[in-house]
Amino acid sequence: MKKTVESQIDQFDMAILKALRDDGRMSVTALADKVGLTKTPCQIRLKRLQETGYITGFRAVLNPAKLGRTNVAFVEVKLNDTREEALQAFDNAVRKLPEVEMCHLIAGAFDYLLKVRTKDISEYRKVLGEQVSALPHVASTSTHVSMQAIKDEAY
Repeated sequence: MKKTVESQIDQFDMAILKALRDDGRMSVTALADKVGLTKTPCQIRLKRLQETGYITGFRAVLNPAKLGRTNVAFVEVKLNDTREEALQAFDNAVRKLPEVEMCHLIAGAFDYLLKVRTKDISEYRKVLGEQVSALPHVASTSTHVSMQAIKDEAY
């Protein structure tokens, strides 16, 4: 039986993924030292993890407070049409809104959950009224404003 890509992930691969999740700017030499490999095998594994989609990219994690974007609201969105064409129209339009940090299609009492980050509640109100509510097929929204982030990190 042929091994799947998932079955080829071992403790070294998992250590590489964890180390890069903690510090994506780590040099290959430092990464190799951290996971207990020499540089060349570490580089080979890193390249394979990228090629097989376990690592999808590297980016800077920005400080929202320094950027004046500390207001976070979670928005429940109900659509008036949930056929595939309507979902695709909503998906394509919401991707264009820079204030929307995350968007998830939800199985439950509403259709989408958005994480919206703005400067303050006044800016949020404007984004909600002029952009989110104007997205295709939006029937209603319900907002939950975050008072404090206890844990907020990407996988």
